[in-house]
Amino acid sequence: MAPLRIAVLECDTPVDKINAKYDGYWGVFSSLLRASAKALDQPDRLNPETGLDITRWDVVTAQEYPKLEDVDALLLTGSKHNSFDNDPWILKLVEYTKSALQDPRIKLLGICFGHQIIGRALDVKVGRSDAGWEIAVCDMDLTDQGKKLFGRDKLRIQQMHQDIVFEYPANVVPLGSSPRCAVQGMYLPGRFVTVQGHPEFNEEIVTEVVTLRGKAGVFSKEQTEDALERAKNEHDGVAIGSVFLNFLLEE
Repeated sequence: MAPLRIAVLECDTPVDKINAKYDGYWGVFSSLLRASAKALDQPDRLNPETGLDITRWDVVTAQEYPKLEDVDALLLTGSKHNSFDNDPWILKLVEYTKSALQDPRIKLLGICFGHQIIGRALDVKVGRSDAGWEIAVCDMDLTDQGKKLFGRDKLRIQQMHQDIVFEYPANVVPLGSSPRCAVQGMYLPGRFVTVQGHPEFNEEIVTEVVTLRGKAGVFSKEQTEDALERAKNEHDGVAIGSVFLNFLLEE
């Protein structure tokens, strides 16, 4: 069986300590997807050791992209950048995403900034939320379709965003919401799954980011303390990763 070819479009570089440990968001997502392949526990469909071919593409500085015929799926990562900005690399990413959405063979996964870029590529508004930051482990209330897709009643997911997708594109299935964000996930069967949260983030990653942003004054003392407390909570990252892989494996 040929491996699943997943291109990770790295839309940012993690903070230094995390980058040193994982080797970019490529490493962070590789870690999640391999753990998720083990949790999926269907070695005949996806061998956790040999079934994943995960490549990395620096779309910010090098602005390099895979040829669509060379991959099965694209994973658009999170980023500290604004999905609504018009920097040349962001516009290029939006155009590339549009072309991938036109290709019926390619499946897409969008995480946080990547979720917003897919929203933007589908012509809906993305921008800064009035509700402020959503940080650390939060509950995501699932729609009926979301419950069906994820196989549970709600999701607990690490969050790190103040930008949102404002509405669902036409014909796209809503997956869930939270008090601070109405569009927490988008689904088009056979085409893409997106989440506003970060299934790839763990306690260590969130603690480091929150600590640095607290010191820099991005988060208030109260926000920082609250987020550091909730960063330790159990979350469904690997379960979400397993759903992603299942989606990519479907004919």
